[in-house]
Amino acid sequence: MKPQLLRIAVIITALFVSNAALADRVSDKDRLKISAIEALMVAPQERSLPVLKKVMASNNSTVVKERALFVLGQIDHPDALAIVLGTARDNSSPLQGAAIRTIGISGDTKAMAQLATIFSDGNRAAQKKVLEAYLIAGDANAILNAALDTSDDEIFDVAVSRLGAMGALEQLKQLRGKTGTTRSLIQAYAISGDVESLLLIARDDSNPEQQIQAIQSLGIARSESDKGEMFIRIYRENDRMDVRRAVMHGMMLSGDDTGLLTLFEESDNEEEKTMLLRQLVMMDSDAAIEAIDKALAE
Repeated sequence: MKPQLLRIAVIITALFVSNAALADRVSDKDRLKISAIEALMVAPQERSLPVLKKVMASNNSTVVKERALFVLGQIDHPDALAIVLGTARDNSSPLQGAAIRTIGISGDTKAMAQLATIFSDGNRAAQKKVLEAYLIAGDANAILNAALDTSDDEIFDVAVSRLGAMGALEQLKQLRGKTGTTRSLIQAYAISGDVESLLLIARDDSNPEQQIQAIQSLGIARSESDKGEMFIRIYRENDRMDVRRAVMHGMMLSGDDTGLLTLFEESDNEEEKTMLLRQLVMMDSDAAIEAIDKALAE
């Protein structure tokens, strides 16, 4: 999709979502004002800007001013930018979050450049909105920098989840190289389909808890990679039962009944074979019937 078409799609989607969210909390009077403000989007800026300034300086409700901010974000004029940025910097303003989000939707280069300062100076709510703005704008490097700059574990986890949602594999790898492995990073690798990184953690027994999480996350990772052989390799390399249980669970999540049947046929441990058989039965797989037949024949 061309950048301009993508921007239009983002604006239309934002308006649709916002209108749906406002439906139950706006008076008829405010609803009319919001419609009037939205109509200004197609008006010449020399006419729309003075009206929007008046709205922002008035005692109108927050929801009306939120929509005015949104429209201001679509106007290429220094005065419009100044209003949006001034609101985005104000930690005491109930409109701060809306202003920050407006910057992300607009994608204005000058405004986006100010978000790093707003992030550093803002409270936790403002920082989450900045990360949302980066996500909307598709700026994975900015999210990476924010994750590296913060000392707040919750904000770090939010940043990592945003990178995972974007499929920002390179940034996630850089983050792990600088901060080490975290639970949120493993989750992000699964969401983004980074099987390579998950496999490295899954085969590293220096941190058993992370190893187990990585193995299970392999099962849900969005990837076209053939994970069956990976699971079998991890299973064969480990004698620890917690690791083997995690492999079974991961194979079940990924629908790998063939791999589970292979492990069932290889095992000479009755307890282990029972667990593998249960996993196959839970999958309602034809391989389960084959395994049951073999168990009964022994």
